[in-house]
Amino acid sequence: MSEPAKPGFFDRLRARYGWLDHVIRAYQRFDDRSGGFFAAGLTYYTIFALFPLLMVGFAAVGFVLARRPHLLSTIDDHIRAQVSGSLGQQLQDLMNSAIDARASVGIIGLVTAIWAGLGWISHLRQALTEMWWERRIESPGFVHNKFSDFLAMLGTFAVILVTVAITTLGHEAPMAAALKWAGIPKFPVFDGLFWLFSTLIATLVSWLLFTWMIARLPREKVSLLDSMRAGLIAAIGFEVFKQVASIYLKAVLHSPAGVAFGPVLGLMVFAYVTSYLVLFCTAWAATTSGDSNAQHVAPPAPAIISPRMELDEGLSARQTLTAMALGAVGALALSRLTRWLR
Repeated sequence: MSEPAKPGFFDRLRARYGWLDHVIRAYQRFDDRSGGFFAAGLTYYTIFALFPLLMVGFAAVGFVLARRPHLLSTIDDHIRAQVSGSLGQQLQDLMNSAIDARASVGIIGLVTAIWAGLGWISHLRQALTEMWWERRIESPGFVHNKFSDFLAMLGTFAVILVTVAITTLGHEAPMAAALKWAGIPKFPVFDGLFWLFSTLIATLVSWLLFTWMIARLPREKVSLLDSMRAGLIAAIGFEVFKQVASIYLKAVLHSPAGVAFGPVLGLMVFAYVTSYLVLFCTAWAATTSGDSNAQHVAPPAPAIISPRMELDEGLSARQTLTAMALGAVGALALSRLTRWLR
């Protein structure tokens, strides 16, 4: 009888460190549910949804400039000072035509933004649901899903606006303005404190945003406590990624190629890494959750099919004689009945 195989080095590490085993199980869940594929799809829908939002932003700026002619003249003077000749005049004509078409651009951008946003939120919710649940969630209907996606999209944008506003208040420039307004002199030691404070604020608001996404966007109710833990991990990872990306962009944007392609590539990488991080942390929360619906269900034991063969030996001699006698009696009775009817 062969001895059972001894666990390998990595298996012993997993048995010794529970957090490592949890990370491995989370990645297995993430990979089994095509997490990388969902992250790539969400990157596409994120980039696609930004263009109509830019159209809405341009329309809003056009309405502001149309109501404030002095601001428009200031911009015109700035364009003439920076760009001379026919190119400057072309830029002014382009800006004026965009302002004149602000209403149509705004309407088209708003309608397209709603359509693209519904596609983005629908795929995001589907990806998060796949990370959470073992079983397939039955759809309540097309209209119900779209209405639910619309409300989820509004809630997500509201949370994003709040987090962006809080993050902006935590940056160095607003804090310096607040100190100047309060009459507090700026000391060199404040630079490090500003960076630390802004990083802390950014991490907290990212925690709020990611917890909302992991806990409230799936199509079924999930554990809020596990979602908060996963949201904190996502927020810390997101902040580390932002710090590394800022250093990389400062080094890349000095070259002409970096200026030309850096913003687009940076936006794509930013969207992919953020989607990947959120989905992986959702898988991590699902492997932590005590909900039986989110746990792995072992497949049933294989069914054993045993065909049974029976040999048919036909009629015995006694059964044959009985059948012949019954047939003769039936024939005799039938002939007598026919004669009687005649």
